Amino acid sequence: MPPILEGIMTGLILFAHGARDPRWREPFDRLQEVVARRHDGPLRLAFLESMVPDLITAALSVKAAGARRIVVVPLFLGSGGHLRRDLPSMLDQARQVTQLEITSVTAAGEDDTVLEALARYCVSAAGD
Repeated sequence: MPPILEGIMTGLILFAHGARDPRWREPFDRLQEVVARRHDGPLRLAFLESMVPDLITAALSVKAAGARRIVVVPLFLGSGGHLRRDLPSMLDQARQVTQLEITSVTAAGEDDTVLEALARYCVSAAGD
């Protein structure tokens, strides 16, 4: 998705679960660096729990950086309870606080290109 849509800068929020172990976030920080090289708009990482920033804080930061709409990318393998139950209310709260259009795409693991990349990784682990 282009960072500017009809003259409106689009911000991205990479949304992950979070964990108590601070090392857990390292691959997400690396992913954010890779995405930043490809996305010209504001970009932040946010967490559901146990880590900061949360979704609202990240959304406010993306807005302050100039975004006028935000796309949230859930870095989950599937759409379990957190994405079906928790994320919609979090998105509503972020919309109220920021007064921006905020949408979410499906869980990363439900995208065919992500599944293909994971399959290649799994097969390469077997030496095939």
